[in-house]
Amino acid sequence: MTPRPRPDVLFPGSFAPLHAGHLALAAAAGRHLGRVVHYEISTRNVDKPDLPPDEVARRVAQFDGVGPVWLTAAPTFAEKADLFPGVAFVLGYDTAVRLVDPKYYGGSPEARDAALRHLLTRGCRMVIGGRIDAAGVFRVWNAAECAAEFAPLLTALTEEDFRADVSSTALRAAGRAWGSHPRQDTNTPGEG
Repeated sequence: MTPRPRPDVLFPGSFAPLHAGHLALAAAAGRHLGRVVHYEISTRNVDKPDLPPDEVARRVAQFDGVGPVWLTAAPTFAEKADLFPGVAFVLGYDTAVRLVDPKYYGGSPEARDAALRHLLTRGCRMVIGGRIDAAGVFRVWNAAECAAEFAPLLTALTEEDFRADVSSTALRAAGRAWGSHPRQDTNTPGEG
């Protein structure tokens, strides 16, 4: 069996469920970077229980006909960067906010900065899609959210590049059934 080539662009997530917003963000990032987007699901998470094998299989099955999926046990971006040096990670706005939140580094801004420097030294970067907030305002990543040292690491997609007003949390709260085609979850700009 020939090993799969390492991805240039990787979209990590829980994908519970995979929905049209994920697909639109992957498409926008792929256009922005001129590369094929691969997906990554970690069986471990920094603030949730590990995924059991049947749940992993269910989540991976959603990608049939969508794109390549990588399974890892790498819950942090530092660990992902070690597995995929030089990759461009695709992130939603909420994930980017968590990426720079010291809470996820034991409350230490110094530990956060060390982790972000690690991503830089591994040659990684982040491409960030925006999100509508509770007040109905579309939020795009603002470089002022972190130190200038990390500006080369974080690239924001504009609202014109990407906007899909759907969230996994809202879909789960509405009881969205697993197994339906993700393109049926919502209409995104450009869809009928």
